[in-house]
Amino acid sequence: MVSPPDLTDSAPAASAGAPTASSGRIPGRGPDDDLPRIVPRRRVGRLLSAAVALLLFAMAVNSVVRNRAFQWEVVGQYFTSAAVLDGLLLTLWLTGVVMVLGFLLGIPLAVMRLSGNPVLATLSWGFVWIFRSTPLLVQLLFWFNIGALYPTLGLGVPFGPQFVTVKTVNLLGPALTAVIGLTLHEAAYAAEVVRGGILSVDAGQTEAAQALGIGRARTLRRIVVPQAMRSIVPTAGNMLIGTLKGTSIVSVLAVHDLLYSAQLVYNQTYQVIPLLMVATLWYIAVTTVLSVGQFHVERHYARGAARALPPTPVQRLKARLATYRRSLLSLRSL
Repeated sequence: MVSPPDLTDSAPAASAGAPTASSGRIPGRGPDDDLPRIVPRRRVGRLLSAAVALLLFAMAVNSVVRNRAFQWEVVGQYFTSAAVLDGLLLTLWLTGVVMVLGFLLGIPLAVMRLSGNPVLATLSWGFVWIFRSTPLLVQLLFWFNIGALYPTLGLGVPFGPQFVTVKTVNLLGPALTAVIGLTLHEAAYAAEVVRGGILSVDAGQTEAAQALGIGRARTLRRIVVPQAMRSIVPTAGNMLIGTLKGTSIVSVLAVHDLLYSAQLVYNQTYQVIPLLMVATLWYIAVTTVLSVGQFHVERHYARGAARALPPTPVQRLKARLATYRRSLLSLRSL
């Protein structure tokens, strides 16, 4: 029978011999030589495709910068002119008003579409069907000529006397017509965006709220809508950018937006390309700002769905640079 002291004495003897599997070291080799070297895979195809893409990009930039037909000095002259900035402000105002009014009208339409009342659901579906089926330009022209159908608008008793009447020509100007047409068009799409976001929330959330005795309105406001925002925000951001660019169509109504202001200038100076570039650069600048805001709003509402927030572009760039730095160091050590 082997006693416990014999076991304890034999352990050092066993460890003093050949290297064990747990240590992983071989006599005569340094501590840095016991681990295998990991050499990054050389992706030749990726490097070649990146080089070709950069070459084509450089050629495109060179063709734009060195092309005198763009008249960049004229672009710089009119980029911050008073007429262009006034048109830009009107474009931003029109975009904000249309988005706010569109969603204020679209949210009740989405709730009506999801309700159990067949009349409300049918009316909401009909509204969305009509305004999504008609081109936006046709809608704007229709509202601009609404005076041909209704010369006067009145408020009074149905089939009876009217107390207040106003002429449609004096009531609906070009700017108000643009707001009405764009808002109704936007509301149809906003209703579908909100409805899709609400349907993306698991039905168990509503059932749990009902089991706790929470009312339907509070369930929708405090439980369903905050979770639906993860699906609503990306599409709403795309709608915002699309509305910003879509406001250029109101130039057909002689509304002094950014594009119409540029058109007024080049109709006098005959410098069409530079003024179009001015409008294009302003649209790109505003769209970039809106895209950055959309990213941070999406990141805010992603907190409840992911344990770690998605990295920002600056964090991605730092991580990519750190990866390249480690790759270069490993190649130099070979």
